[in-house]
Amino acid sequence: MNAPNEGALPNRVGAIDCGTNSIRLLIADVTAEGTLVNVHREMRIVRLGQGVDATGAFAPEAIERTRVALADYAALMRDARVGKVRMVATSATRDAANREVFFEMTRAELGTVVPGAQAEVITGDEEARLSFTGAIGELSDEAGPFVVVDLGGGSTELVFGDADGVQAAYSADIGCVRITERCLPGNPPTAEQVAAAREFATERLAAAFAEVPVERAHTWVGVAGTMTTLAAIALDLPEYDSARVHLTSLTVDQVREVGDRLLAMDHDQRAALGPMHPGRVDVIGGGAVITEVLAYELSRRADISALVVSEHDILDGIALSIA
Repeated sequence: MNAPNEGALPNRVGAIDCGTNSIRLLIADVTAEGTLVNVHREMRIVRLGQGVDATGAFAPEAIERTRVALADYAALMRDARVGKVRMVATSATRDAANREVFFEMTRAELGTVVPGAQAEVITGDEEARLSFTGAIGELSDEAGPFVVVDLGGGSTELVFGDADGVQAAYSADIGCVRITERCLPGNPPTAEQVAAAREFATERLAAAFAEVPVERAHTWVGVAGTMTTLAAIALDLPEYDSARVHLTSLTVDQVREVGDRLLAMDHDQRAALGPMHPGRVDVIGGGAVITEVLAYELSRRADISALVVSEHDILDGIALSIA
């Protein structure tokens, strides 16, 4: 094991978001005003939540994929002289019976950066609040109140609030990996499978809409890989471009059109799309279904006609939380 970093920079932080489908790293400097200056941002698809919905436990190969990515992230943080680290683990880790194996692995890897560091499981409410903080940072106060939706692999967080903070939040037990494994086995999925997925998404999101007063929101902000990928496809980008995607606005009709297009494609057709990350090919249809249901419900409940897609999300919120 390598020794922890010598000469770490006190204002340089490392934030890691480990979800059901991806693991992401942000190395950033925190300014005196409490804003972030990016040093390095990276995402890898590790599918940690592979089969958790069915088996209740992490697959050994999923833990190993995550370990390899985390070891690389630790090396990057040591080289960048990171002074503080926070790793957050969300939906899949809350559900896994053998989660202690995962925690032992994170202690071994993160301890090479900051002694004693390890992943922590956060509640759905805290996950939602961190996502909200990151998502609205560049939006004007006048655009609020906001409903921020963080669509992950195993869960979807809805958060309502304004520039003064979060007023309500709910973590729904549905995400792009979970809905795909449960409802969309076809290649491409059949009309019956898509209908079942929409019904499942509507049912799982109903509790969120009962708890979160979305009817008071003026702006819908979507974060995480499904939303950003849908935006890149709607923009017809030849390859993924985060600068083009960030703060793109899609109409509800565009959300529906892109979703229907993806659901009609087979695996190879989705994989051939320029902005498509290889790790999202299998689950983007499920994410599109959830996004379509959200678009329908928010247009009906709040008269919201567009989705604003943000590249800044829970990862930025994590970094700010340890500033």
